[in-house]
Amino acid sequence: MYTDLDTLCITRDGTIREAASRIDRSRLSIVLVIDADRRLVGTVTDGDLRRTMLAGLPLDSPLQALLDTKAASTYAVPVVGMAGSDSRQFLALLQQHKLSQLPVVDGNQCVVGLVTLNDFLPDQSIGLQALIMAGGAGTRLHPLTVGTPKPMLPVGDRPLMQILIEQMREAGIKQVSVATHHHKDKITDHFGDGTGFGVELSYVAEDRPLGTAGALGLMSRPQETMLVINGDILTQVDFRAMLMYHRAHSADVTVAVRQFELQLPYGVIDCNGADVVSLREKPKTSFLINAGIYLLEPSVHDHIPSGERYDMTTLLEKLIAEGCPVVSFPLREYWLDIGQIDDYNRAQKDVALWQV
Repeated sequence: MYTDLDTLCITRDGTIREAASRIDRSRLSIVLVIDADRRLVGTVTDGDLRRTMLAGLPLDSPLQALLDTKAASTYAVPVVGMAGSDSRQFLALLQQHKLSQLPVVDGNQCVVGLVTLNDFLPDQSIGLQALIMAGGAGTRLHPLTVGTPKPMLPVGDRPLMQILIEQMREAGIKQVSVATHHHKDKITDHFGDGTGFGVELSYVAEDRPLGTAGALGLMSRPQETMLVINGDILTQVDFRAMLMYHRAHSADVTVAVRQFELQLPYGVIDCNGADVVSLREKPKTSFLINAGIYLLEPSVHDHIPSGERYDMTTLLEKLIAEGCPVVSFPLREYWLDIGQIDDYNRAQKDVALWQV
């Protein structure tokens, strides 16, 4: 049982930002909201935080504002375990309500701690395998990539793709496939079958570039959810949190998105015909951009042609048009697309800070 209540608990007059900080410290994907007497009044999960981002609720808003958004949902009243219960009772509650975490309270509803599904089933597979897209030529990074695949460029003391694989292993992902094309031997020689890196590695060789989703068409239909990630991404995304979010939304596809702001360098004038109706001085426009990280259910594989060039954007448009549930997962964590030399130089500096 997790009993660090100083990290686990927060009062309702705290802010959403403070809740996010506690979630990041504990890595439990949840904080427990308490009153002055330490009685449980609600929970805030990692998924709640991400839905708050999409809703545009400022991070410095009080937690009560977030709890109010949950008031009409089935998650308004937390499911709890009682102190003194045995492990079988805790596990039964977790499985019955399809939960990953369970607050534990005493007879006065005061928080005692938190148990997780992993406490009782530590060796259970999380039901996620991965595909790293590593076949691109990386022409925008020439001359660095003339003889080296972009995912094999060193970032700090390791190749970029090794950082990704180690993060997957830590998240509980055991089966990883790699789509290769450009200088594929540099990848296979380094990683082999994955034994030295704690995963089972297999390779999907593209005889020609097949786009950002075409390699999936060369694979057998997966038996579990598939994480697909571009091999040129440096990130600290929590893959487990993304999977929980994906399942909570019963999605066929979950797309990681990133907030991107663009400020115009000029004043904007809005007109109605010849009449000027308003002026905006150097306005900012905000977008959600595709972060190149996806979760796909096995059924999605049926929509991908075999052996043909196919892009993920085409797949997503097709699924949306057919009414399949496609949801966005806003990133709170560090994320960098290493597409150009300036990005690569920034990655070296950022990784150095991670290691301090």
